Amino acid sequence: MTPLYWAVSALLVGWHWLLSQVFDKDSGWAWALSIAGLTIVIRTLLIPLFVRQIRSSRNMQLLQPKMKELQKKYGHDREKLGQEMMKLYKDTGTNPFSSCLPLLLQSPIFLALFRVLDYASKGKTHSSIMDPYVNSLQHAKIFGAEISQTFLKAGSGPGSTNVKIVAVVLIILMTATMFITQLQLMRKNMPKEALEGQAAQMQKIMLYVFPVFFLIGGFNFPIGVLIYWFVSNLWTMGQQFYVIRRNPAPGTPAYDAMEARKREHNLRAGRPTDEGIVGADAEGDTLTDRRPGQRQQPKRQSRSDRKTGPVGSEPAAANGQAAPQDAAPKPQAAAAKKQPAAKKATSGKRQPAGKTAAQRRAAQKKPGSR
Repeated sequence: MTPLYWAVSALLVGWHWLLSQVFDKDSGWAWALSIAGLTIVIRTLLIPLFVRQIRSSRNMQLLQPKMKELQKKYGHDREKLGQEMMKLYKDTGTNPFSSCLPLLLQSPIFLALFRVLDYASKGKTHSSIMDPYVNSLQHAKIFGAEISQTFLKAGSGPGSTNVKIVAVVLIILMTATMFITQLQLMRKNMPKEALEGQAAQMQKIMLYVFPVFFLIGGFNFPIGVLIYWFVSNLWTMGQQFYVIRRNPAPGTPAYDAMEARKREHNLRAGRPTDEGIVGADAEGDTLTDRRPGQRQQPKRQSRSDRKTGPVGSEPAAANGQAAPQDAAPKPQAAAAKKQPAAKKATSGKRQPAGKTAAQRRAAQKKPGSR
């Protein structure tokens, strides 16, 4: 955990230095907003995992029909069912535990921040980076409550009431945002099939168990850690709201709502109602290809084709059914044959005739010259 202690301390000190340009360096708001800045940095680094979590969640939703088939087929054999399920996950590149990755990876950071604040409340540090700032962090207050104190350790001294009130408010906000985030995911971005079976059990655990765990454990968290989880849950809620609204999973209420918004937008803009909607029937106004058909170019015929006629007329002649259209090209073919023949005949006759006239003129001149 030592590298994490150093990393968390460095981020806290960096944000504190930046915010000290606006707030007093010993102000509780400077440290509280530094913790919020730390949260934003961590959640930004976890965005790739969040994208992976969304993809895995969608794959799990799309696999529900196949999973039901496997359960019906191998329901009597748990070992075989488990093997087939793992094979299905491997073939589709789905990891059923990806939805827990962001939370699991935040746990060490949460623990490191917890230890840093807990040590600060005792005037101690885990790293030399925090040595010049430990006294400032130990006594920093928001709403009269030290951010290094917890609900259970507040005691009954001066300021203990403020610590308890601020801690309870943050615990409620932290738990409520976590519950609402998971609830909107289940109600808006999950098909009915995903709310049954093994996947449904996992979703219910995330919906009820995690908020209860943080609700109970929050009484032993420093106020600074409660700020961290509250800001992190707000980030998750906003991130998930954006994804559900702009890119919902097919077959979910959020997807139907997105299509309804698109239709309404098309109606206002005077465009076809179903334009830009995937899966819309290509009829009437939804027809996308409005170009005229391309004119078919005639094929070049060889000499044998010209003798036997068009290729298309051969099946009709073979069946003994001569169509009137087949007879039309024949005179043209005959004329095509005669035309080169006539040219050959005329060209053949004119050439010898020209030679004979020259010979006659030459023969007439010869006697005159004598």
